Amino acid sequence: MRVVAGPEKKTRVMGEKERLITAYHEMGHALVGHFLEHADLVHKISVVGRGQALGYTISMPQEDKFLTTRAELNDTMAMTLGGRAAEEIVFGEITTGASNDIEKVTATAKQMVMRFGMSDRLGPRVFGHDHGQPFLGREFSSEPDYSDEIAREIDDEIRRIIESAHQQARDILTQHREDLDDDLGDPRQARDDREVAVRGAARGQVRGGRVRPRGGAAHHRHHRARAARRRRARRHAPRPLPRPGLAGAESRAVDPPGARLA
Repeated sequence: MRVVAGPEKKTRVMGEKERLITAYHEMGHALVGHFLEHADLVHKISVVGRGQALGYTISMPQEDKFLTTRAELNDTMAMTLGGRAAEEIVFGEITTGASNDIEKVTATAKQMVMRFGMSDRLGPRVFGHDHGQPFLGREFSSEPDYSDEIAREIDDEIRRIIESAHQQARDILTQHREDLDDDLGDPRQARDDREVAVRGAARGQVRGGRVRPRGGAAHHRHHRARAARRRRARRHAPRPLPRPGLAGAESRAVDPPGARLA
């Protein structure tokens, strides 16, 4: 997660209201993604601040994919807007926390209309030509090859796609409002490091954003016993002899070949 979202912000102090908003925001993503047929499965939900984000929800496909359908793009946009929809439904207000979500959705809708030909109104056409700038500090620019009337239609289609995804997210959260509150529990009692890991759980194991434990207490006892065996193996591992010239240097214990336990 450090590579994907950046290091944890352990020194960041969040107020109770902001923690509550962040928790509902991330749960909105997870619930919308869970109830959509073509959205990827939710892998992990966290309210631990990393980088510039106050929380994150990660979804992963079940298999490698090289093509994306229009239905999958629409469901992905609805899931992305689930956080903003949750803020509107629960608090009756919106925050700046969804700025990155809106940026992603806008880029996706624009590509659908201008690159992928997924607009029924404009048809299978490509609008604009990208010209890469070879100079440092320059970004890719798009040269329009369409009229002002077509530009207005493109804007209307982008807005229609985004508003449709937003309304779909609101409808799902409104229908499952009880799941939104029940699965979240009482965020005021949640610690800053509270995380919910789904880690590839099947849809039948997840209800809303809640994960059913695998194995229960016996599963956790097995992991604790295995960790204890590893600690004992390291504690009784022989220390290596100091090399010539390093007699006074500190030597570190190394694991013997059979110390690693499955």
